[in-house]
Amino acid sequence: MSDAIHALIERWKEDPRATYATWFLWTERLKNFRSIRRGIAEVVRDIEAGSFGNAYRGSTLETVVGSIAEQRQIFKGADHAFLWKPKLRIPDIYENADNQRAFARLLHACNCCDDEERIVAAIAQIDALQIRGLGPAVANLLYFIHPTLVPPFNTAIVAGYNALTGAKVKLGRWDHYLTMRQGIQDLNARYRALLSNDLGAVAGLLFDVGTGRYSAPPLDGDPAVQRAWQADLAKVREESAAQRKALASAADGDETHTQVQGWLRDLGRALGYSVWIAANDRGRPYADGRLGDGCLAVLPDSLGASSGAESVRLIDVLWIPPGGDRAVAAFEVEHTTSIYSGIVRLLDLAYGGAPGACERLFLVAPDERENEVRQQIGRPAFSRVGALGMRYLPYGELRSQREAIARFGAGLKPILAISKPLS
Repeated sequence: MSDAIHALIERWKEDPRATYATWFLWTERLKNFRSIRRGIAEVVRDIEAGSFGNAYRGSTLETVVGSIAEQRQIFKGADHAFLWKPKLRIPDIYENADNQRAFARLLHACNCCDDEERIVAAIAQIDALQIRGLGPAVANLLYFIHPTLVPPFNTAIVAGYNALTGAKVKLGRWDHYLTMRQGIQDLNARYRALLSNDLGAVAGLLFDVGTGRYSAPPLDGDPAVQRAWQADLAKVREESAAQRKALASAADGDETHTQVQGWLRDLGRALGYSVWIAANDRGRPYADGRLGDGCLAVLPDSLGASSGAESVRLIDVLWIPPGGDRAVAAFEVEHTTSIYSGIVRLLDLAYGGAPGACERLFLVAPDERENEVRQQIGRPAFSRVGALGMRYLPYGELRSQREAIARFGAGLKPILAISKPLS
């Protein structure tokens, strides 16, 4: 059985359409952890202050869960468990103040510790209260706080776990989730060399098994069944190879996140600014070199020492006057990623340090995402954004105007001319 699982993991990691390639290795995935953690802390503060309200819609919880639900296919539908179902009166954290505060205590306890026993104890405490409709789906929040200790949870992951191990874990029960969690940790430990300390990798494997993309190795050991399963696995491997070849040969002209960062890098330098590229992006191949070539290696002291510095370092592009200690423009490129995360990073820059840390904030996104950008900005959780003069810069305008701006432009005036106000 162990050899079969080993073979399954290897094939799965080779598949460009599997969750490992599309989500776990997704370059934007880790950027979202900090913003989601900050969102969870906002939920706790709202509940403790008595300002959370009695509805999911418009709450800070909707904002953070919505951001998780945008994290590729594995988290699609993550918000369903938190939607208020008035006929069933679940989940009972909107109209019951005591349950609401208990939910906040769980989130706060997990957000403020890194001890496995305390996390399990906090889960046991919420389970003991038997809050109607508040079950292991909460683990999708906790995963973004402790990815090495708390695996994500959904129907497909449970189905994959049961198929791979022969277990009979049930949905909606915390005791079953904790049992599955231990089993997932054991499975991950056995195949750590192929997987990761981050339990998102093994959860992605279980998700793909649970959705039927991969069949679990047969549990009964029948040689004929084993051979049939190996044949199915070989077929999947052939399909994966064909998919990789098709992806490699595709040349549809679509912009990539890196390409748009490169446009902004080159434009900023042409306008006479020093340029900062996100710390985790600067090594990406671009043009004939790396994206970070010719850019700042260290943030100015006023930005690097700010309370939001960890997040500021991940902002896609900053334009800074040579020798200056403030940014004149900050750009978050939202190619296909969660717009919520980009907004949070810009807010960290604006409010995390000295006043005037940045003159202008821009969300850069494909033309067809404008409505999505405006919907996110309109959320109550971002009510302070209006005072910052944040703007939307569409790909189309940047694509068509950047060369002319580089040749004839000066300062931020031409960028302001091709962008749109979001307030």
